Amino acid sequence: MVPEIRDERQMRALTGVPTEKFSTLEAAFGLALDDEKERAYREGLAKGKRQRKPGGGQKGKLSSVHDKLIFLLYYLKVYPTFDVLGAQFGINRSKACENVHALRPILYKALENLGVMPHREFKTVWF
Repeated sequence: MVPEIRDERQMRALTGVPTEKFSTLEAAFGLALDDEKERAYREGLAKGKRQRKPGGGQKGKLSSVHDKLIFLLYYLKVYPTFDVLGAQFGINRSKACENVHALRPILYKALENLGVMPHREFKTVWF
């Protein structure tokens, strides 16, 4: 149950990203998500922990790349509690927490692939 975004103003208010840049980010995020799914699949095979074929099992509420990216950008822009985030997207607070922690590294990888991340990374803000 991803909130419907009606116009450019609402897109920027909820995600912080203009619509034209969102489509570029969505494509990169989709590729990074596919890479992560493939890596997890290979790792599961190597450890003998695979129970189903890829794509098997119950589908989540955030089923598309678009929904996952809107969910994560909304969280990063608005920074609600997981209770509020879950209520907004029709999921349990624990699932909201799991999704945020699973999707953040994928967004980071997508931004790296687009070449928009800084070359250096701060380990701490204290000097």
